[in-house]
Amino acid sequence: MDWNIDRKAKKPIYKQIADYIENGVADGTFPPDKPLPSERYLAKELNINRSTVVAAYDELESDGLIQRNRGSGTTISKDIWGITKKRIPSWNRYIEAGSFLPNLPVAQRIRKEMEEQKLINLASGELSEDLFPINALREITSTRSFIGRLGYDHPQGNAVLRTTITHHVKEFRNIETNPSSILITSGAQQALHLVVQCLLKPGDAVVIEDPSYHYNLPIFKSAGLRIFYLPVNDDGVDPNELLELHKKHRIRMIFLNPAFQNPTGTLLKESQQKAILEISSEHGIPVVEDDPYSLTSFKGEEVSTLKSLDKHGNVLYISSLSKLVASGLRIGWIIGPRSVMERLSDAKQQIDFGHASFTQWIANDFLESEQFHSHLKKLVKELEKRRNQIVSSFNYFLKDQVEFTIPQGGIHIWCKLKRDVDEMKLLENSIKRGVIYVPGSMMGSKKCYARFTFAREKEETINEGIKRFADALNLTR
Repeated sequence: MDWNIDRKAKKPIYKQIADYIENGVADGTFPPDKPLPSERYLAKELNINRSTVVAAYDELESDGLIQRNRGSGTTISKDIWGITKKRIPSWNRYIEAGSFLPNLPVAQRIRKEMEEQKLINLASGELSEDLFPINALREITSTRSFIGRLGYDHPQGNAVLRTTITHHVKEFRNIETNPSSILITSGAQQALHLVVQCLLKPGDAVVIEDPSYHYNLPIFKSAGLRIFYLPVNDDGVDPNELLELHKKHRIRMIFLNPAFQNPTGTLLKESQQKAILEISSEHGIPVVEDDPYSLTSFKGEEVSTLKSLDKHGNVLYISSLSKLVASGLRIGWIIGPRSVMERLSDAKQQIDFGHASFTQWIANDFLESEQFHSHLKKLVKELEKRRNQIVSSFNYFLKDQVEFTIPQGGIHIWCKLKRDVDEMKLLENSIKRGVIYVPGSMMGSKKCYARFTFAREKEETINEGIKRFADALNLTR
């Protein structure tokens, strides 16, 4: 029997099998009085995983076309027209039809491996627990009275916390704002979702950096946006290339990570920032500035932000406490024109009725305390030590096999492999040796790159992780 399975087709194999059987039922190829092949037999016959056949039979069963009988196998349903048979939803069809796209398979695989295996984690973009200010946060929860509301708070977030953030961004980032221009979000990721969903429409052209963390986010494609890529070189993005993209495609919004960019670690110079703001003002294009890392400069210098230079309200500024305090707090914020914050807060309220009051209280008290200042100094010092370790490990174990630029802040290092390798085989070989990282294709269009995060592991395990990666690289062709 010729099943006509096309392994190069976009249609999943399980779907091809289900369609073939459905058509066979209609033309008599599969009569009701004969059982269908068993899952195990069909998997062997087609040289596929049994789970693929199971998915196909699940699809057919949900449509009421087949029935599974313990002991006698799988047969065509005698009540094929659904007169008496109860039917369950075809969940696979619903999953495929949803407009909200899933993460890339590689991203799903990395997350699963991190959860299920004990690996040296050079992939996760978060701090290790020993870098969290645990004692300071425990003191807040054990010695200070909770004075927040237990009911729904202001749609834009707790007013006291928003006031504290105005002082925080003024002191640390030289940004002038007011509480009515701030929206508290569940981290920076929710902020990006709100911007994309509320301020853009399908078909709009947007610019993101290449490589970029944004490259890996499905939210842009889920929203039906046309995505154009702005190359990131050793000095960050080139404003002239941004202008050319706008002339060709009429860009509606620009998404940038200027300070210690993820993944390259580049720092956009103030002259480049001003040039981008001039383009924004001349053509009326909003800029979304994603800033998780500007306070992590290893040189101790103040890093300018686009928002601090923004004189006309063209920049939507996104930041959070995830990379500075603790990712589990889920405290982020957007700063922008009041009318925009009201629009975004209306959407957020539809999703979750506003942010949790308890974590807002903890975040507020910690930002107001002197302990935040001492924690930040300690954090930057520890990150620099880990940065130094991964650079040393690269130089020792990888020598002439990679090229990289040493980041002066942030938590990532971007590495170029000097020879062409199979990216997925390299990842598999690395996982087998107990280390995980992010393949470059997840972050951009160029091949033979990798991103290593040095904030999640201590110095000794960073060294061991790069050694294992080097072993995997030597075995991969």
